[in-house]
Amino acid sequence: MQTDLEIAQEAKILPIEQIASQLGLKNEDLELYGKFKAKIHLDAVKGNKAGKLILVTAINPTPAGEGKSTTTIGLADALHRLNKNVIVALREPSFGPVMGVKGGAAGGGYAQVIPMEDINLHFTGDLHAITTANNAICAMLDNHIQQGNALGIDPTRVLIHRCLDMNDRSLRNIIIGLGGSAHGVPREDHFDITVASEVMAVFCLASSLEDFKERISRMVIAYTYDKKPVTVEDIKATGAVTLIMRDALMPNLVQTLEHTPTLIHGGPFANIAHGCNSVLATKLAMKLGDYVVTEAGFGADLGAEKFLDIKCRMANIKPSCVVLVATIRALKMHGGICKEDLSKENVTALLEGIKNLEKHIENIKKYHVGYVIAINRFSTDTEAEVAALATWAKENGHPVASSEVFTKGGAGGLDLAHHVLKIVQEDEQKFTFLYDTSLSIKEKISCICKEIYGASQIEFSQTAKNQMIALRKNGWDKLPICMAKTQYSLSDNPKLLGRPENFSISIREVKPSIGAGFIVALCGEIMTMPGLPKEPAAEKMDVVGGKAVGLF
Repeated sequence: MQTDLEIAQEAKILPIEQIASQLGLKNEDLELYGKFKAKIHLDAVKGNKAGKLILVTAINPTPAGEGKSTTTIGLADALHRLNKNVIVALREPSFGPVMGVKGGAAGGGYAQVIPMEDINLHFTGDLHAITTANNAICAMLDNHIQQGNALGIDPTRVLIHRCLDMNDRSLRNIIIGLGGSAHGVPREDHFDITVASEVMAVFCLASSLEDFKERISRMVIAYTYDKKPVTVEDIKATGAVTLIMRDALMPNLVQTLEHTPTLIHGGPFANIAHGCNSVLATKLAMKLGDYVVTEAGFGADLGAEKFLDIKCRMANIKPSCVVLVATIRALKMHGGICKEDLSKENVTALLEGIKNLEKHIENIKKYHVGYVIAINRFSTDTEAEVAALATWAKENGHPVASSEVFTKGGAGGLDLAHHVLKIVQEDEQKFTFLYDTSLSIKEKISCICKEIYGASQIEFSQTAKNQMIALRKNGWDKLPICMAKTQYSLSDNPKLLGRPENFSISIREVKPSIGAGFIVALCGEIMTMPGLPKEPAAEKMDVVGGKAVGLF
């Protein structure tokens, strides 16, 4: 089979105006970025129409692969084949993982969004704008300290960090302002990857340009010597940041290989931030389409929980169906099999690994949303393994559909599409949140850890305890919680696969993201700046004969 890049490069791609016309958009509604990409003006669509929202999530990711983005795209293409007015709403890929090991977020095989090269590289410059906006705040903050520090900012209590859309471990811990008084005030600092910045979170949760401006203005970026919060507005950076981000706030329109309209906008990491595409893009898609297929990052314990408890709460939306993606390969890995042995039949390991899937099903049920399990098929799946999985699903009353979108495109997602349509049409569920925001910070964190992760005990560091007291004093304790945790396990230990029991989760730090509108709880050793692997994907990238090679 051809590589993803070869398939994308050989695909017939339609002018973006033609894709826009499928949605009833006119040329004046667009800002063109070449022939095949466009931004949609925020005032292009009026009215309160709300299409059905379908959330695609997954089991905890493994090196075996799950194919969540691929399933999202393939499902939308399948609905398109059934003559449904459907739109895909995806996150923008972060360049760091593209250069590293994870790869992009444009799907794969015959379920991709195109132009794939553009989407996975610079695209329309949104992440560059977010990087610039974030670093502009940092520059103005340090300049304020340098120019007399009228606000009395404590250089040891700066919360905001410079960012870069790259995996670069060397920037995790740095010292700035060296070289004498003319070059700034020396202090310790570090870089975050752009998708972990609060500016990215604000970008994705804002409902309008005005809402973005208001959220940015209240971002807490430091504390004074007497421990009072300092905001972006306090250093007079709100207007400049809004101006930098004005064009980036418009959602991006592209297409799938089968010409299904796709909005790609925003991309916070789900193991650090809330892991969903922008509210602006999702709500625009719901106005334009009858069905919107979107995804949440990593496993359902991270992405789906945050989608449902943070994004849905803030945007006043709800899903009509949740698709839970799994592969037999990944389930066997959760059952204790190493990656090298996954091609060998092992029904015992499969049934053991299903415990991870069962926990995610239990979690989705807590929100009272209909669901279907999508089994992303691989050629190594044996008849005995497929039969064992089908028997388990039937005995336990779980709706399950086979997905072969990677090799067959939309045609391979028709079984899944029919299951989804049945659930959506029967959508009489009363969607509920996991917790009430009126609970204390400790109670909300404990609820997520116990109900979603299955932890038996939660340990709060003294630092976290002190921070929770300070957050309550500042009146920030009624916000939802955004957990920063490893994606590989239900616990905070990435080596505990499957469904761990009787484990403890450690909360080492609790930080305010007041612009975004949530409190971040950091578990274990989660990093906000990833590093490159020993053999990064970037080593294989090149341009040959004017064409990209090695992108994946």
